[in-house]
Amino acid sequence: MPELPEVEAARRAVELHCKGLICRASVADDTTVIEGMAPFDMQRRLVAKRIVAAHRKGKQLWLELDEPPSICFQFGMAGAVYVKGVKSTKYVRSAVKDEDEWPSKYSKVHLVLDTGVEMSFTDKRRFARVRLLQDPRLSPPISELGPDAYTELPDETTFADSVAKKKTAIKAVLLDQSFIAGIGNWIADEVLYQSRIHPEQPASTLTAIDCERLRGAIKEGKRSSSSLLAEGRLLMCRSCRSTMGFQRRRRHRGRNLSRGKWTTRTKWKKRRKPRQRRRLSPGRKNPWTTTGNLMVMTNQRGKGVQ
Repeated sequence: MPELPEVEAARRAVELHCKGLICRASVADDTTVIEGMAPFDMQRRLVAKRIVAAHRKGKQLWLELDEPPSICFQFGMAGAVYVKGVKSTKYVRSAVKDEDEWPSKYSKVHLVLDTGVEMSFTDKRRFARVRLLQDPRLSPPISELGPDAYTELPDETTFADSVAKKKTAIKAVLLDQSFIAGIGNWIADEVLYQSRIHPEQPASTLTAIDCERLRGAIKEGKRSSSSLLAEGRLLMCRSCRSTMGFQRRRRHRGRNLSRGKWTTRTKWKKRRKPRQRRRLSPGRKNPWTTTGNLMVMTNQRGKGVQ
């Protein structure tokens, strides 16, 4: 699933390279992804319009046209924006190689601009949504989102007060897009680890210091990833300082934390036969505990967690 940095990288690619008059538009005949109108009608309303800006809130991306409506993209599980005509050294996930199929058979919206640049929004799993909205900020689902985790993060006092009102698990609170928009499953795991808070700890039991650490971890993730977006290196390991794109995240996170590599040993259960666990030496405590299918360090345990 695309995380917030990937959606922001797509927004920056479109903002820099895809401004111009739409000469030709092709919309897939997929009424599951194309929402609110017939694909042919959407295609007709896009032609001869000019893209003037690209905006984002949370994981929602929309292109502002010279006159309403705007075209909005909800990335879902596998949505992605690709730009033809941009060098592959820029925006690694968005660049298209000469040997690649174009447009992809999974393309849902394909736009050709008067500048010669072509843009395509693809979705292999059909969980994405494409809409035309008169005013995206005032229309669902964007109007139902909370403050953006990158650009509208509340101050310390407001953040702590908002968390204190929630009685559910803190990870569920972070994943609630009406609370903070843009934090997904993987980023939630990471910021909770960095702030040493157990994912299942009730949010109302967090102290002011816990909330300050949590907000700082979200802010630090924004700062470190923003400087690496343009090169496709979206994340930096806090221990070994190596940078990586989201394509490598699962492999990198699979390393053992005791060697100073990443936050969890494994997040998804393996289908192969598990290896026999080593027995701990007498008197030594197991530093790992399991919550759901996620293994976390015992120093993440908190109040209300069994």
